[in-house]
Order: sequence, then C-alpha cells, then structure tokens
Amino acid sequence: MKTITVVGMGYIGLPTAITLARGGFDVCGFDVNTAVLDSLRAGKLHIVEPGLQEALTETINSGRLTFSDTCPTSDAYIICVPTPFSVENGKRRADLKYVDSAAATVGRAIKPGALVILESTVPPRTTERMAKVLEESSGLTRDQFYTAHCPERIIPGQMLRELRENDRIIGASSPEAAELVVEIYSKVVQGGKLHVTNDVTAEMCKLCENTFRDINIAFANELSMICDPLGVDVFELIELANCHPRVNILTPGAGVGGHCIAVDPWFIHEQFEDTTPLILAARQENDFKPFYVAKKVHELAPDATIAVLGMAYKPNVDDLRESPSITMAHEFEKLGHKVICCEPNASVEAIEGIPNFSLAEAIEKADFSIITLAHDEFKADKQTIAKKPFFDCIGLMR
Repeated sequence: MKTITVVGMGYIGLPTAITLARGGFDVCGFDVNTAVLDSLRAGKLHIVEPGLQEALTETINSGRLTFSDTCPTSDAYIICVPTPFSVENGKRRADLKYVDSAAATVGRAIKPGALVILESTVPPRTTERMAKVLEESSGLTRDQFYTAHCPERIIPGQMLRELRENDRIIGASSPEAAELVVEIYSKVVQGGKLHVTNDVTAEMCKLCENTFRDINIAFANELSMICDPLGVDVFELIELANCHPRVNILTPGAGVGGHCIAVDPWFIHEQFEDTTPLILAARQENDFKPFYVAKKVHELAPDATIAVLGMAYKPNVDDLRESPSITMAHEFEKLGHKVICCEPNASVEAIEGIPNFSLAEAIEKADFSIITLAHDEFKADKQTIAKKPFFDCIGLMR
C-alpha cells in the first residue's frame, strides 16, 4: 500500500488525506467539486479546522498530496462522502446515493488487488452493498479486490490530533483485507489501538457510539424542560448529580446537530423500527428542543427582534449541518419575529436567509438574544451579551 486516493474532500476526507500524506503515503484527494479543488490546489482551505491550513501547506509542499477531478488507479481508496437521510412517507431513511456514486467511480478505476475502505457512517450491510457496486462497475469478481469499513471517530476542532491518537475500528470483509488496512492505519495511528472485526460490526459500532450520546443528551434536554417550571437551575442540578461516581449526565443545549449524532440513530431505527422505541424517543426529544425554546422565548418577548448567537452545530466550527440553531431561527420567523444571528465562524452575510452580524452588531440590533453555542468569541465577551435580555440554552452566562 503506497498510493491512496481519498474520495471526497470535505470535513472528514481532507483531514484524512493530509494525515495519510504525513504518514508517508502518496495521496490523491479526489472530488467532483471544481471550486473545492481549485481552492485546495491554491493551498487554501474551504473549511475551518485548527492547524489544518499549516498541515495542508506542509503536505502539498512535500509532494505527497495532490488533488484531482479524475479518480486515478491506486493501491487503496478511502471513501469519505456524505450520508444524509431523506424522508420517505414520513419516515427517515439513509440516502446512500453518494456512496453508490463514489463506489461506481472507484470501480471504474480499480485494478485487481486494490483495497476499498468505506469511511462514511452508514447503516448495517452498506459495505456489502458497496462491494456489489464495485463488482458491477469494475467488471472484477468479488475475490479480486478487498473491502473494509473503518468509521472515523473524530470531532471538529481536534481532527488532526484524533486521527492520530484515537483507537480505530477496522471492519474487514476478510483476513486479507484486514492485513492491508492495518498496514495503512498502523502508519498514522500513533496513540490509539487498532481493533479488527467484521464490516457489519464496525458499521454498528459507529452508530451505537453516536446513538448512546444522542440518548444521553436527550435525557439532559428533557431535564432542562422539567427544571424550567420548577425554577431549578438544570446546570447546577447536573453538576450535583455528576458528583455521584457512576453518573455522567451530559449538558443540555438547543438540541442536537451535526452530521453524526443527529443522523446516525435513524440508520438503526430505519431497519429495526419495532425494537427501537428508546432510540426514536431520544431523536424526537432532541428534535423538539429548538421548538420548545422558541415557544418559551416568544411568550417572554412576543414582539422582540431576536438574535441567535451561534448558528453552527457545535462550538468553534463553521459546520452548519443539521444545526438546531437554524431550526430555531426559522421557527422564530414563523412566530412573527424579526431574526438575526451571529455566527463568527461563517464569513457570510446571511445563513439560510438569516442576516449574520458580529456579536456587537447583533446585540445592538436585537431586543433579545438566544445563546445556543459556547463559541470562544462569546465566552470572551459576556459583557456585551449581558447588555440585552437573553435566554441561555447552554449555561454560558452562569
């Protein structure tokens, strides 16, 4: 394994490609988005991630990392494409069109003996589905190439460190495939361990990790709604409860967003609807939280201009996918409010039609603010936030 093509230069694919290049592999970053490729070839990032710009410059200058809109022949391929959900007859289902398309593209490039790793988070048995697409598009038989599922376990803001230090699950379709995957990841995973299993177990492992967190957050969000009419500070309550040696309640917020925790539980529920009422209830609880906050603030300030402080899905990133803050902002609009926002990590004038201002401008223009994220900019300037009435979803102002 000397040459690797990473398919998809997004939030996961680009840091993965850079890390592999740092590990000594010759890496091609493949994408169909010409604007993204043009930016990367010029040495400029299109996403916000600490340390990534310096790492990009380093690996491009080393000659180990190149970019292309044509999928080349390589020893290995790592597919890092989106896996959103679609709504069919009122039910949420995994949309695997990007996986299918990526597999078909790779299939037209692979030669016998190639390894194809699916890194995107997917429902059980999707790696097997990918293998069938590879067969169809390549003309090779199943015993002429290798497949595996190796889900990423990294968090925005810590990607480069966690790609090196976190344990890695290797879900291989055969012992031979496992050996090839271990050969790759053993050169980049320095602080963590490699755990070899089968592909379906690896697929479920990533899903159950994020579903566990979703359920825990749902409990915290439900607690916040219980504490509200009781006049209890939910953040103090959780701090006290967590003093128990076997209790670890997470922090409530505006809901749950991002492409993992807000999405992955649906991939389990869609295949096992009759046996996953807890997973479904947690998803519904977290999806409900932004509407609960909007209704409560509307009752407190029915005619106010609202500033939503934080439109990304988590602190200190620019990732807007499945953001509960965006859902809340649009709900305020439906309730008749004028809505503005402050998302310092997104250098745009508006986010889904919501005007985006600096913190000082947003507070000046608004009558009431909603604190949805603990961005560093907000932590550093609580005095400005405190100039106007606010609702604190996350306990920032305590």
